[in-house]
Amino acid sequence: MELIINGKRQEVVANTVAALLAELEFEGDFFVVAVNRAVVQRRRWQDAEINDGDAVEILTPRQGG
Repeated sequence: MELIINGKRQEVVANTVAALLAELEFEGDFFVVAVNRAVVQRRRWQDAEINDGDAVEILTPRQGG
């Protein structure tokens, strides 16, 4: 399926947020995921489905000034 991940079109096989993070090799839990502009709570990552054409943002906090 094709998703828009952080603004770029990408083909993936994952169908949940957790599977997507694993497929993209994100490790740890120090980031936030939003699907179609709605933040997905970490406890729902295993069950939160993603669909063809969804826009997914994976955000990591940054420090600076």
